[in-house]
Amino acid sequence: MDEISDDGRCGRTYRLKGERAPGFVPERTALLVIDPVNDFLSEGGADWDMARSTVEKHDVVGHLKQAIEGARQRGIPVLFAPMAYTAEDYENEELQRRSGINRMMFERKMFLAGSWGADFHPDLQPNDDEVVLLPHKGVDVFQTDLPDRLLRLGTTHLVISGMTANLCCESTGRHAMEHGYDVTFLRDAIGADTLAAYEASIRLNYPLIGNAVLEVEEFLAAVDTASPVPKKGYSVFGSDRLKIGTVNEVVEGDAETPGYMVVPRGLVFERETFIPLDAIVKVTDDEAFVNVPRLFVAKMPWGEPPTSATRQEKLGPHQEKVARLYGSRSPSAQGEAQ
Repeated sequence: MDEISDDGRCGRTYRLKGERAPGFVPERTALLVIDPVNDFLSEGGADWDMARSTVEKHDVVGHLKQAIEGARQRGIPVLFAPMAYTAEDYENEELQRRSGINRMMFERKMFLAGSWGADFHPDLQPNDDEVVLLPHKGVDVFQTDLPDRLLRLGTTHLVISGMTANLCCESTGRHAMEHGYDVTFLRDAIGADTLAAYEASIRLNYPLIGNAVLEVEEFLAAVDTASPVPKKGYSVFGSDRLKIGTVNEVVEGDAETPGYMVVPRGLVFERETFIPLDAIVKVTDDEAFVNVPRLFVAKMPWGEPPTSATRQEKLGPHQEKVARLYGSRSPSAQGEAQ
């Protein structure tokens, strides 16, 4: 289980706190492959008629295979997270009454335990020494033995792929982020039941709840890169994988002054933009990714080089100096104690 702080809150910390180099550390990275099974990914599967459009459009099977094989070659653990339902789930637990997606899976006879549909796609079979998680019965893989497995592995970076974009991938990514993991979504190794659901997750939700949305090749390149800091001429992308501009200058900071990179005015920016180096979360040989979507980068207060004073203002007050947490009020339990 994750650690719980004295005030009862779980997962508040960021597991990479104190580390400044962007990128992936293979021994602390895990690739999670959600529901790579026939019902989603094979012709004749119970959900193939719905999933087919995005699975074929983005070659999800091919990119999942590329991600899995690439992770194995780099010593990154691959965790498989399938579903399986038995009669007891419906007769005893009445899961078909719990939610819309549970009702759909029940009526369409999806992921029936021991069936061909619940088995792994033939191109995406786990190796004998790889982890196959207990089945998730809804849309959150964190409700399985995943948290325990990640803690045993010492994972800090969780890379998410599989099915489906707006349900299991998104719910698991949200839960992982809340528990302090650095979350990356592999956009071309993820599918959905509709194009609208896919686009909403990839374009709008993932860039805010994760630290990066990458393609498989970019993920593998970021693992391999030897340069932890971008250089002049590097392309800069937002967390939505949309291009922001090109690095014109990099100023490395010190203990007192934050470092930053300069992106000149162009199609996105009306002025020079000074992006703090600690906003950079992934770097390849010629690309840098920041953890703000391009849509919002122009709204950031990055019109001048960052200073120790401006950073202190963003940190806010220290806890012991706060009389009321919400300005005029504190949480009810604290208020009763005052």
